[in-house]
Amino acid sequence: MRKVEVLDYQTDWPLLFEKEKKALHQLFQENNHAIFHIGSTAVPGLAAKPIIDLMPVVYNVNQVDALNEEMEQLGYVVKGENGLPGRRYFEKGGDHRTHHVHLFQIGDQEITRHLAFRDYLRARPKEAQRYGQLKKENALLYSDDIAAYIEAKITVVKKIEQLALHWYKTTN
Repeated sequence: MRKVEVLDYQTDWPLLFEKEKKALHQLFQENNHAIFHIGSTAVPGLAAKPIIDLMPVVYNVNQVDALNEEMEQLGYVVKGENGLPGRRYFEKGGDHRTHHVHLFQIGDQEITRHLAFRDYLRARPKEAQRYGQLKKENALLYSDDIAAYIEAKITVVKKIEQLALHWYKTTN
């Protein structure tokens, strides 16, 4: 069973992202448009579950399906769309998860949502600190129940997401 653990920001998270980004870039080659570090580990100072979230953006998402075996060789479990149409999702590390890959085709609206959330919190360290504190408290309350942990923070996440999308659209 996965234990919910939220740590203070770790300075090695960007380095872990860069290492994995390099491996994914080599795999996707000319189909690769960009690979972004998203999620809480991408926000300096933000407490987070120690899982690196990567968001590759490719020109043709269907070409990625032919690389499932190669993703498995990199240690990933292939999860398909995993509930989000158009996405390709992969997990690495089993019960001690280390990486999530949320892959989208260029132009997908989910790309903006992820980048807006990340950039909004990067631009607002005090808001990021409040969000991180909520995550720490929820991790203590629901250390053995990832679904309850997620549910306990969903209202705050949705509020930040709405503010972030409005902010992102007016600044970009």
